[in-house]
Amino acid sequence: MKILIIAPNWVGDMVMAQVLFKHLTKRYKEDIIIDVIAPKWSIGVLNRMPEVRRKIVLDTKHGELGLNKRYQLGKSLREERYDRAITMPITFKSALVPFFAKIPVRSGFIGEMRFGLIDDIKKLDKTAMPRMIDRYIALDQANAAINYPSLSVDSENQKRLIGKFGISGKCAAFFIGAEYGATKRWSAESYNALAKRLSNYTILLIGSNKDFALATAVKNGNSNVINLCGETTLEEAIDLIALCTFAVCNDSGLMHIAAAVHVPVAAIFGSSTPAYTPPLT
Repeated sequence: MKILIIAPNWVGDMVMAQVLFKHLTKRYKEDIIIDVIAPKWSIGVLNRMPEVRRKIVLDTKHGELGLNKRYQLGKSLREERYDRAITMPITFKSALVPFFAKIPVRSGFIGEMRFGLIDDIKKLDKTAMPRMIDRYIALDQANAAINYPSLSVDSENQKRLIGKFGISGKCAAFFIGAEYGATKRWSAESYNALAKRLSNYTILLIGSNKDFALATAVKNGNSNVINLCGETTLEEAIDLIALCTFAVCNDSGLMHIAAAVHVPVAAIFGSSTPAYTPPLT
């Protein structure tokens, strides 16, 4: 069984998508190949998922239709002769590549009026499937047992990062950023106060360069805090998080990464709900 999967666009969703990859691998055992189409920024997460053979970058910007790019990519994949495609997002454009690739079975929720693009239509019952991972599994088999995400960790890279950033002692991680603005973020002042209370820990602030200013406010007056926002790749972030005793965070992609490397998580939810996307730990 050779399957092409159109993956979600966000880091946290990509981590949760591994429940589907694990399910398919278990169902078909050795007789399966899984290739995944994903945005460039999430490839680092896929690199830590042993279920995935090939990671294929779709070079479009967020919100871009990119019709010709999708056609050219789909056309180039015809020679792979996939048996099936699974489209995880519900957008119209996300279903185009499998159609252009002429994959005979194309599974997905109907989403944005995708009749014809999706020929194996799955029913989305939000009441019966309250969590995102329940819906991901249902793209193949509703109510199947769920194996939580589990990302691999590079111990040699961990040693290199410890030396590079001068990390010592027991560590905790703070993920102070979150997409969609302040409604999903605990305040910098609160993180700053918590860092003071955790003076016996080295606190690693991990995030993107967009979080750097917030991180500066969290670090203010705390000598035990190391600001790594914007300083790491996604794969380096995975290895650093795995070093930590626990993580404190907002509802974010890094929250899901922490859970997937088996780090205990205290997650603060604002505008979103843990009923839909809880940390899977």
